[in-house]
Amino acid sequence: MPIRREHRFFYPIDWPQLSATIRFRRAGGCCEGCGRPHGQSIPHLGDGRWWDASAGAWRDGRGRALRALPTSEEVAGVRLTKVVLATAHRDHDTSNNADANLAAFCQRCHMLHDRPEHQRRRLAHAVQAESPW
Repeated sequence: MPIRREHRFFYPIDWPQLSATIRFRRAGGCCEGCGRPHGQSIPHLGDGRWWDASAGAWRDGRGRALRALPTSEEVAGVRLTKVVLATAHRDHDTSNNADANLAAFCQRCHMLHDRPEHQRRRLAHAVQAESPW
């Protein structure tokens, strides 16, 4: 996910190199949440299940092989998505660039990881907007 211009000063000057190291050297070009491969268009069902062509198996949103195959009706609704890895801060603190705090996530895993923080920020902004002070 691209960094917004107004947030760039929160990241270290070597962020592109640090991010590439996490995504490609440590994670091997695959999402650390679900295993989706960077740069490939993958078939998915929209609910987290996706087709892993290299293993010849359907996987769930965490990268585990499915116990039951999708129905033919579900497979008829398959969509393609190009996977793009991004480096996420596990604790949402952009100043904490410790290796253990950084994760290589695909778009879906990154949004799921950030959802509680986005909700918290929206609530904080809404409360702040209502305040007469």
